[in-house]
Parts: sequence; structure tokens; C-alpha cells
Amino acid sequence: MSGGLNLRGALAIFRNELMRMFRTIFGSILSPVITTSLYLVVFGAAIGSRMELPGGVDYGAFIIPGLLMLTLLSESTSNASFGIYMPKFTGSIYELLSAPVGVFETLIGFVGAAAVKSLILAAIILGTAALIIDYQIVYPLYAFGYILLVAATFSLLGFIIGLWADGFEKLQIVPLLILMPLTFLGGTFYPISDLPEPWQTVAMINPVVYLVNGLRWTFLGTSDFPILISLGATLAFLLLCIGIIAWIFRTGWRLRE
Repeated sequence: MSGGLNLRGALAIFRNELMRMFRTIFGSILSPVITTSLYLVVFGAAIGSRMELPGGVDYGAFIIPGLLMLTLLSESTSNASFGIYMPKFTGSIYELLSAPVGVFETLIGFVGAAAVKSLILAAIILGTAALIIDYQIVYPLYAFGYILLVAATFSLLGFIIGLWADGFEKLQIVPLLILMPLTFLGGTFYPISDLPEPWQTVAMINPVVYLVNGLRWTFLGTSDFPILISLGATLAFLLLCIGIIAWIFRTGWRLRE
């Protein structure tokens, strides 16, 4: 890819990817919102009235950060992976590689659009959740910043997956077979501190536990781990993804296959 800053090219990619979400509004927006709302109705409103948590925290409010994280991880990864995979599938990736668009602009376009889609989805889910469950966000600015950080990080992961995948089925391996189970087992529906040993120690090996607890801290003001641990783990994974993408564009791996 050519050097130099080409914001017009980045904006063109960004606009095209963002509009794709509105062309497929059911799969991109309605489906994850409906799924999350059903979880909130079943677990939060119905079962939640029978659950008691330490500190008098409402169970419905407790699971909102976990369910939001579940949607963020899967949608950010899927949107970014599909966005870069389609140019490879159709062959238009070669036009992108020969265009005066650098790595930075490409990431702004594809990864930025996937992250913005996730932010829009998160806003809709939180608005819908307010109709079902009475909840508050203790640190709204921190919550927004953390959601943005997670969306950007896993959009970068999705970008890597899209470059790696050589078939549509591989695009779903990480979101469905890895991220979703890890999120369900990462304290989405229960506090990690309530687990008996050795399961509490086993749960702490799960990296998604720290993501869920980081977001939960911004909502409730309390979590199983200090927020700095969650923030540090997320930033470390962000830097790892950036390093992998830099290596991919430097070596051309999977770009011209």
C-alpha cells in the first residue's frame, strides 16, 4: 500500500462499511438487540427477582454489563472480519492494495466502521434494557471509554481473522466457538467470587472474565477485580493486535493469496 495520509480514501472505506450495516439492518442490529433483550427478560426480569447478590445489587442490573460485553465481542469481531474478507472473496482487495491508501487509513476505514457499529448497537441495547430493567451507570464516561476500547480492540481482532480466513465458515470460528463460550463462562450471569474452588481459580484463567468485570465496574462501581487489571489486559491485547496487523502488511501474508 502506498505511503502518505489519505483521509479521503479512509472516509470512503468507512462510509461504505457503515452503510453496509444499514443495508442488512436485521442481521446487523435487530437480531443482536432482540437476542440480548430476551436474555434480559428471562434472566433479569423473570429469574432475577429470585436472586440475591452481595451488597443488594439488583440481578438484572448485574447481568447487563456481561450481556453487553457478549454482544460487543461477537459483533465487533464479526463485522470487522466480514468487512475485510469480502474484498478478498470478490477480488477487489487488489484494487485496495494498489490504491494510494496506507495501513493507517485502511484500519480507520474497516476497523473504525466496525467499532462505530458496535457503539451504535451498544447504545440501542442500553436503551432497550432501560425499558425492561431499572439500572444506572455509576461512571458513564468510563463506561463509554471502556466500551470504545473493547470495540476497537476486537474489531482489530476481527480484521486479523478476516485476513486469515479462506472460507466463510472460518469467519465464525472465533466469535461463535471461542468468544461466546468464554463470555458465558466469564461471569456474565454470576460473580466469580461466588464460585467454589477450584472453579474460581479456573475462571481466572479466562481472559474475558477481566473484560466483563471491567465493564461491570463502570456500571456498578464494584467488581471481582480492580479496574486497572481489566484495563491493562485490554490494552495489552490491543497492542498485540496492532503488532500482528503491522506484521501482516509488512510481509503481505494472506493479502495477495
